[in-house]
Amino acid sequence: MRDAISGMIEVVNEQSLDRVNAFLGAAAERTQVGDVMGVTPAEIGRALGFPDALSTARAVRALIARKRLEPSHGSYRLLSTERVDASEKESIGRRPRKTRQPRPTDASVAKVASGSARYSDFGRAVVDRLVDLGREAAEMRAALRSAREETSVSRQAREDAEGRARALAEKVRELEARAEMAESNLRTLLATVRATNTEGSSRDTRVSDTEMEAILGVLKGSDPTGTDPTGGGADGDAAAADAS
Repeated sequence: MRDAISGMIEVVNEQSLDRVNAFLGAAAERTQVGDVMGVTPAEIGRALGFPDALSTARAVRALIARKRLEPSHGSYRLLSTERVDASEKESIGRRPRKTRQPRPTDASVAKVASGSARYSDFGRAVVDRLVDLGREAAEMRAALRSAREETSVSRQAREDAEGRARALAEKVRELEARAEMAESNLRTLLATVRATNTEGSSRDTRVSDTEMEAILGVLKGSDPTGTDPTGGGADGDAAAADAS
């Protein structure tokens, strides 16, 4: 089994070496030493019948590593046409592989877990605060709505009260006008009665304010002057007679 695997490796190495030398020969036929290749590696690979582009890329990399070619002006410069030997080592070493990152220890895992826990606690606190703010905003909106409704009710009540006050004021003015008209009619009536009772007399039949107040007091059932409106003088007798 081991002999079979080593035989396969030798065949593969010989095949790769043949492809490298074939590529170098084809490049030497088309380009002088020191000049830049006028054709692309893909064209040379197709001309040589390489199975795929990966085989061409491996041949170019092997020639660059052994200083037969070098990148130049977007192509490759031919440095030498000497065939590559199987025992020849690479002149340009490969890039070292990146070292693997060490696996996280228990302490680092615990630290990350604690950090995530802190972030989760912070996020939970933010969400709780947002919920509280939303609840407070809803309560404030409800209070504002209630205040607006109360303001509307108060405004309606004030408008109703103002309407009733205006109606009462108009009624008072109407009653005052009626009272003045009644008083004027009463004065005229009393003057007419007095003129009729004092026939042939030249006495002024106009009713004085004092007599009018006495008559109004009798009609209202009270004496605003504190004296008997029916007594004391001819005017009092006439007023009492007119009132009766």
